[in-house]
Amino acid sequence: MDTKETKRSLSQFLRFAVIGVMNTGVDLVVLNIETMTTGIKDGAGYGIQKGVSFLVAVTFSYFLNKHWTFQDKSKKDEGRKFSQFIFVSIIGMLINVSVATITVTYLKEPINEFVNLKFLTDQLWVSIGGLAGTAVGLFWNFIGYKFWVFKK
Repeated sequence: MDTKETKRSLSQFLRFAVIGVMNTGVDLVVLNIETMTTGIKDGAGYGIQKGVSFLVAVTFSYFLNKHWTFQDKSKKDEGRKFSQFIFVSIIGMLINVSVATITVTYLKEPINEFVNLKFLTDQLWVSIGGLAGTAVGLFWNFIGYKFWVFKK
């Protein structure tokens, strides 16, 4: 990869990361509203709520990534691109939801016992799990979007 392409890819990744921060905010707001409304904060119920919050955020993400990150102005094959975006995102969602659910369901107690921080409430663990899932899914999504969905 030449210097120009390296700079372009870095710029895209930085824009992708900015959108990722906004998406994470959307995801966590929706997830916390769901968990506070239902009282479900772990297990399969949490996983379902995390899936819903992820889908809301990924819909927001498509339009920002298409127009700003990857600057895809073409109208050609819009349906195919959106389908590919959803496909990459669903795999990203499975990664995201799995990591988040494992974190709040299986890692919360051992970590709480190890660090013994009283302020780590179940509601804070909802966000910790959500952030863990987002962090792990970040690279999968960028690679899939850059090299498959919005490839030049």
